[in-house]
Amino acid sequence: MGEGVIKNQIRRLRFEHGEMTQQELAERAGCTRQTIGALEQGGYVPSLALAFRIARVFGVGVGVGVEDVFEFEP
Repeated sequence: MGEGVIKNQIRRLRFEHGEMTQQELAERAGCTRQTIGALEQGGYVPSLALAFRIARVFGVGVGVGVEDVFEFEP
């Protein structure tokens, strides 16, 4: 099975959630600002646990799930 690419909507979601900064998201998701930056640039694939934590930050009260933040492309 070939490798795929994981794309994300983090930057768009940050701006849709009150122009949240990378630092704010990092603090709420329990990671570093550098990790958020690397995710947005496509240079880092998150652990499953981090992917869920990021989705929860965006999904509080609105039902955003992991698949709304991250997308796998074969």
